[in-house]
Amino acid sequence: MIYMEVDADGIAGPVPAMPKSPSESATPVESVTPAGSAAFVDPVGPPQVAVVVIGFDDAGRIGDAVRSALTQGPVVSEVIAVDDASTDGTDRVLDELATGEPRLRVVRRAVNSGGCGAPRNDGVRVATAPYVMFLDSDDTLPEGAAKALLRAALRHHAPVAAGLCVRRELPRGRETRWQPGLYRRAGVRSAADHPALLHDTLCVNKLYSRAFLTEHAIAFPEGPFVYEDFVFTARVLAAAPRVATVPDTVYIWHVRRDGAPSISLDRERITNWQARVSAHRRSVDVFREAGSEALARAARVKFLDHDLRMYVRELPLRSAGYRHAWWRVTRGYLATYEEAELRAARAPSRWIARVVLASEAPRDLARLSQLAARPARLLPPYAEHEGAPVWAPDLPAALLDGVTDPAEVPVGRLPVTVDAELRPLRRELRLRVHDLYGRLAAGPPRAVDVELNHRNGTAGLRCSVPLFGDPPWSVRLPVGLARLAGLGVRDGAGSAPQSWDIRVRLHPSTGGSFRTSVRAAGRGLHRLALPSLRFGLLLAHPYATATGSLAVRLAPGVRAAAAVALRRLWARGRQRQHGPHRRRERRD
Repeated sequence: MIYMEVDADGIAGPVPAMPKSPSESATPVESVTPAGSAAFVDPVGPPQVAVVVIGFDDAGRIGDAVRSALTQGPVVSEVIAVDDASTDGTDRVLDELATGEPRLRVVRRAVNSGGCGAPRNDGVRVATAPYVMFLDSDDTLPEGAAKALLRAALRHHAPVAAGLCVRRELPRGRETRWQPGLYRRAGVRSAADHPALLHDTLCVNKLYSRAFLTEHAIAFPEGPFVYEDFVFTARVLAAAPRVATVPDTVYIWHVRRDGAPSISLDRERITNWQARVSAHRRSVDVFREAGSEALARAARVKFLDHDLRMYVRELPLRSAGYRHAWWRVTRGYLATYEEAELRAARAPSRWIARVVLASEAPRDLARLSQLAARPARLLPPYAEHEGAPVWAPDLPAALLDGVTDPAEVPVGRLPVTVDAELRPLRRELRLRVHDLYGRLAAGPPRAVDVELNHRNGTAGLRCSVPLFGDPPWSVRLPVGLARLAGLGVRDGAGSAPQSWDIRVRLHPSTGGSFRTSVRAAGRGLHRLALPSLRFGLLLAHPYATATGSLAVRLAPGVRAAAAVALRRLWARGRQRQHGPHRRRERRD
């Protein structure tokens, strides 16, 4: 074991620069090379990767994180665990792990940094391997992650390699992929040619050349800086590296909703939004200081399309004081935007921005949150001012530009609203499709496909029904809930509770189709116990998701119903035992 004490200022001394490959300085281009190329010889040789694990008061989980780094195999030459002055026994856990494990080096800060940037910087300073990765104490690296990233970096002579991060919600275990469009295939890109890279602000699903970080003086902001990933990633991309991407899952991000909120997921406080805006401003400044106005503008557009929409979705859940403070901060920042930047954002994003700019006080929050959902839904009424679509008659400045222009907003991107009501007693689903400023009526939808998809992705049910008449178009269709639950059981769910998402695909008479979610409507959003010939008992619970979409939970049989009851009791107990625990999550 190697033990180091770090004072509040961190470890002094620069990282020695390493020779730079001529290919690293080449003009960044986008290319894709088949992963199975016969001419390719795997360049992964001796250990070349250092994994920096940071933790604070996380004795119960840091061991799993460190072990996941050590079990990456011989490609990892060292694991550097930085304890940010923990008081819960984290240091003892690390000391025990380091006994008999020469690759584990423990760095202990004497004073807590208040954030995540300083301990990561400490780890990079003491690292000796040519490449470095980052890992948080409550997450894990899947098998082969380090090797997949190193292989891509060496193969493409790229100072940065990135892969897929899987977001796993605990305790239920539901998994979603972070920015999957960036990692569908292997290749090499640059931010200048592929600005979508700016959307992945994570630092943990990537591998970095230490020589590259040193040459460009790239480090995390120190101190209690929230969203330090934003600034670090901006500094990396502003240096114009070649970024090798792999389709492999290289990081498991654990999101725990049953404990105290993390630093960046504690969005109920206005200080969180202020910190996010501040970090975003600083990131834009990084691009401008590097002379990349194009990336600065792309970052500002990304703020509208991602950050703004995410927080607007949650506004109806916040207190009146929070809403007014959020509105004030947001209007102030949006006032710095040029018209061209607003126009560059997606239609729902710029419409939201126009509403905030046009109104001095929060308004229409339920309607705004639906427009901010993914997919977006623009709820009626559909107002006009002097023949132009607007948000409301009293907000003529909030122009819904492009909504009536097929060239600017194609029918497949329209924020169409489809209301849905599930009536379990009648085993019936009711749909209501709203028109949008005449765009759907111009090519009326003749049919709608209804899709019920198991949340774990293993099962699904499809049916198609015709639509007739004038807008809004309505249809009723039977839904066999017992049959649906049987599909879940057949595909490995057993008698466990099941969650099903409901989506539709509309088929306009003009050709083509587009898919969207359905908005939960009606008053039937409550749990019902239904008799079932197959299961004896079937619990059915239609509910609205966080974005207002309709979904349904099914619990087939007495055992599944009991599991639902126990889970509810457990969740209530966890809420009562809610205690202080500071941890960190990546960005939504």
